[in-house]
Amino acid sequence: MEIHEHLKSIDFVVVGIYLLFLIAIGAYISFRKKKSTGKDYFLAGNSLKWYSIGLTMWGTNVGPSMLIASCAIGYSTGIVAGNFSWYAFVLIAMLALVFAPHYKNTGISTLPEFMGKRFNSTTRSILAWYSLVTILISWLGLTLYAGGLLVSQIMDWPLWLSVCSLMALASFFAIAGGLEAIAITNVFQMILLIIASGILVFTGINKLGGLERLATDIPNHYWDLFLPNDNADFPWLAIVLGYPVIGVWFWCTDQSMVQSVLGAKNLDHAQLGTNFTGWLKILDVPLFILPGILCFLLYPELKDENEAYMTMVTGLLPNGLIGFIMAVLIAALVSTIDSALNSFSTVFTMDIFAKRIKPDLEHKKLVLIGRLTMVVGAMLAIFIAIGLDRIKGMDLFSLFQAILGYLAPPMTALFLTGVLWNKTTTKAANIGLIVGSVISLLVGAFQLMNYPNKAFWPHFLLVSFWLCVFIILLIVTISLLYPDKEKSKFPTLKASYNTLNYKPSNRVLGLWGILCLVMVLLYIIFN
Repeated sequence: MEIHEHLKSIDFVVVGIYLLFLIAIGAYISFRKKKSTGKDYFLAGNSLKWYSIGLTMWGTNVGPSMLIASCAIGYSTGIVAGNFSWYAFVLIAMLALVFAPHYKNTGISTLPEFMGKRFNSTTRSILAWYSLVTILISWLGLTLYAGGLLVSQIMDWPLWLSVCSLMALASFFAIAGGLEAIAITNVFQMILLIIASGILVFTGINKLGGLERLATDIPNHYWDLFLPNDNADFPWLAIVLGYPVIGVWFWCTDQSMVQSVLGAKNLDHAQLGTNFTGWLKILDVPLFILPGILCFLLYPELKDENEAYMTMVTGLLPNGLIGFIMAVLIAALVSTIDSALNSFSTVFTMDIFAKRIKPDLEHKKLVLIGRLTMVVGAMLAIFIAIGLDRIKGMDLFSLFQAILGYLAPPMTALFLTGVLWNKTTTKAANIGLIVGSVISLLVGAFQLMNYPNKAFWPHFLLVSFWLCVFIILLIVTISLLYPDKEKSKFPTLKASYNTLNYKPSNRVLGLWGILCLVMVLLYIIFN
């Protein structure tokens, strides 16, 4: 019995009511702030508190691609994908304690703007265009593709129709409300997401007959975070070396993720909010990967692991509740696409249009340009999502991580050398960014096409690591060979804290210390 054949009218009624409620929230916020400035629209007036920051970052990260892909990888290999959630706390801590002080000290709206202040306007322009490419491919294209697969399973629609329908809904909500609408509704959506996935896990364990079968009837490697180095899917060395490259870019330098930190009320809320995100990431394994493991035990003959999540939903839950979980999944998709559309709009409007084309344009017209940019971004993302369906031979989770791995090295190398090493020169940064971007994208395209053949390439995470090492060495070498005549005026981390008249509070340091201990304990238990 196909997934869509399990659905009844009540399920679609529940979805419809929820979506109407979601649209109403966006419209209310849009009309409530008629006098908002451009910065209010893009950064929520620098008013976001720690809980909104934490939930928004988690909500941006937890989209339908996360739900489907994590459940699928749980079905096929176990909790190894948990590394992409639990290992992330190291990089989230780096964002909170190293990058966020620099970002807040400079008062920037976008990360290309930050690098423009660190180096020059050319760096900002290059980074702005590359950021648009990464947002289009990684956030909009991939998320829309995964969401299209989800809706295709639910509605039995062709992929193109599913993709277009979801983008139409997400675009309307994003254009109507701006970042604050996304932040406010994320609180509601994350509560629903926790409840829905919790119900699914509890029901699955109950049908399984209890927790004992999870320990006795599952292959031993399903509970290992680190798999042997000869494992073809995710060898431990590839994860240890390669994931930080993705993680620095994803958590510390990507506009879609850092947007909420830039809109924080102050640095204390930014650091507490990112810590909250780290705690929420612990939930990824029991909420999104465990259902896949349960599905492996309950439905071992499943032909397509990408159907594991919805197979659990339609196979275990009553109608009405199925509709509730469908609504939560669509909400997660809308949340991720909204944040990405807002970031795409912010980068183009603030870093390209306002900087290069019309620098004296008033704020209200900037907001209009931002909304028009969202429409263009939505259309491009639809074509990318449909194009991704042509890539064969990789499961959804691996495809997602591989593409991130190809996009990350230039950004990670640039921000690490630019923020942590004051001797990095403008010339080195610009050359490293241009050369690194071209090489990374070409290598990624060749590996995805298996050219010259699949055996030629190491694991994509190792490819990402070596690309990053190459770009860092290139930047360092050029900086040493052609040093700047004047000493860099870019502030050190200590200087940024002093300028802000702030140092991490005992509460911030204590919470990060506790989170670190918990993560170490989890890695000991699951190895």
